Amino acid sequence: MEVLKTLKPGDNGTKRLTSRYGDRLVCVRYRQDKATNRRYTTVEIIVDEGPIEQNKIYRLAPEERALMVNVFISRHDAETRTQVMDAGGIYQPETKLWKLPLGKVVKLGLIDRLRS
Repeated sequence: MEVLKTLKPGDNGTKRLTSRYGDRLVCVRYRQDKATNRRYTTVEIIVDEGPIEQNKIYRLAPEERALMVNVFISRHDAETRTQVMDAGGIYQPETKLWKLPLGKVVKLGLIDRLRS
């Protein structure tokens, strides 16, 4: 399918769709399919919006979220240590590292403290 035109809301050829979708309309595309000898009008609309959460930048698959990783926490950083314990972190005295699922490390914003 080939795109013939992409138009912004309010341009000629988008008036009816702009009145239908309002501010949610992003663009209108006119396409053609030469194999079936058909033309199509498609719209791109906004269906959801909200604030950007910093930790949502890291999209993890379920198996990645469950992967246990090591995190370093200074013994003087009681606040972070409490957060990790509340998240189910397990302290390993032999390595002096905390073991925690990667998904929780991302959620707590501790990526820079990952250790091997």
